[in-house]
Amino acid sequence: MPSRLLPPDFFIDAPDRVARGLLGKLLVRKPDSPEDETTVGRIVEVEAYFGVGDAAAHACSGKTARNAVLFGPPGRAYVYLIYGMHYCLNISCEPEGIAGCVLLRALEPIAGMATMTRRRGLRNYASPRLLASGPGRLCQAMGITRADHNGLGVTDAASVLTVVEDDYLLPQIDVTPRIGIQKAAERLLRFSIQGSRFVSKG
Repeated sequence: MPSRLLPPDFFIDAPDRVARGLLGKLLVRKPDSPEDETTVGRIVEVEAYFGVGDAAAHACSGKTARNAVLFGPPGRAYVYLIYGMHYCLNISCEPEGIAGCVLLRALEPIAGMATMTRRRGLRNYASPRLLASGPGRLCQAMGITRADHNGLGVTDAASVLTVVEDDYLLPQIDVTPRIGIQKAAERLLRFSIQGSRFVSKG
């Protein structure tokens, strides 16, 4: 397994720059129990969200108990629930005190696919694309919940959730508007690896 953990300084930057930088990196989730494997996915699709001034952002109206992770320190998991049933994983960025984050929208499964398949409730012969293409699928496949993972540092080697670098050569990047939102939907803040079949539809 690659062992070059991303440093905290990686996330002290604007959300759009961090989002681009995260493409091609590996999200690693350590197992909780003996029947689980370490699950690893390459980040292939992300969206950037700013703070005050970004109408689509959870931090648009300021700091609350729910969104406090977004205000720092950078490099922390911000997990929230949508539609009452799907978790979404974001990683905080910007210097502490300034809100910003990157939503992880899709992964290319790299390791631990049997565990991902079981968590997703899929048959063993299901397409790998069904495992983590979409933010809700991603969290389910990686076993990520708000109760267990909100606020975890992804730059801490002791964390069950980390982001690491390997020698992947990043192809071209597609830039499009963010999807699944009503406000500020025109902003070109969705980034994905061009040609990846694991990018979510939208």
